[in-house]
Amino acid sequence: MLLLRILGVLVAITIGAGIVAFLLTRDRRYLRISWQVAKYAGLFALIVLALMFLERVIVL
Repeated sequence: MLLLRILGVLVAITIGAGIVAFLLTRDRRYLRISWQVAKYAGLFALIVLALMFLERVIVL
């Protein structure tokens, strides 16, 4: 769980840095990178939550 929290903080920092870089340079590439990171982080979170749910169902 600690690893997931660290990963979440790193994702938030990456997305925030991309948005700040866009605001400073007006290069849309940084927004695209931030969007890709957010999309894959959300997908990863859904997979982890699904696995945790299946673990609970199997234990019962």
